[in-house]
Amino acid sequence: MVPVLTVIIIITISVLITKVATIALMHTGLSRQSARFQATTAFTGVGYATQEAENIVNHPLRRKIIMLLMLLGNAGIVSVMASLLLTFVGPQEHEYSLGVRLLMLGGGIVLLLVFFSSKLVNRGLSRIIHFALQKYTRLDVQDYSGLLHIAGGYEISEIFVEKDDWLAEKSLAELALPKEGLFILGINRKNGTYLGIPGHQTQICPGDTLIIYGRASAIKRINSRKKGRLADFERKLSEKENKQVRKEEQKKDIGTQQEKEKESISKS
Repeated sequence: MVPVLTVIIIITISVLITKVATIALMHTGLSRQSARFQATTAFTGVGYATQEAENIVNHPLRRKIIMLLMLLGNAGIVSVMASLLLTFVGPQEHEYSLGVRLLMLGGGIVLLLVFFSSKLVNRGLSRIIHFALQKYTRLDVQDYSGLLHIAGGYEISEIFVEKDDWLAEKSLAELALPKEGLFILGINRKNGTYLGIPGHQTQICPGDTLIIYGRASAIKRINSRKKGRLADFERKLSEKENKQVRKEEQKKDIGTQQEKEKESISKS
């Protein structure tokens, strides 16, 4: 029983560590997806070689976070392996059978997955971690989402462009992404070059990483859009949806302005 609980506790602590590291890396300027990927790979000890990895190594603060993650990850993995050996291979003086122990371990892991997959839990943890980083560390905490006022289903994300993607080998003028409510803020080229203000004639090439702003649902769709007959149909649907969203937002804005006018009139 004790080894099973030990494994579950270690897994819980490991997930919390990666979440803390993810938020810390986000505060150094990484996107959520990149920060989560870098934190997870560093903690688990998985090898990787990308342009983002070079950006980590060349950034002193990010490098410290990743080094600490590697050390904690090695300790955590060793502890889990030791606890698993005690649970299933160690002395057989257990009060529960092997099947019961497996069931307990599996049930505990499933509960952890459900718990940490909850948006409410993640929001609460993010606030607590953000507060702790501000109060108890010297980390230069910048809430980029807050500074950019990202809300209402909008987000900044990264898209890696592959050869068969609809985005590939087209200029920004051809793509006309603003019609879908999407805006390219920057482009990381395969050779490491960064375009901070890409123009209409800028060509999107395979291997590029796009920094894109827009509705999360639209970003997800365009990230999975491939070349072919369906691409134009998907694009028209996305444009139509964006028009509808803009109309709804304008209605809300007009309603808000009218309420303010009524309040000012009643006060006067």
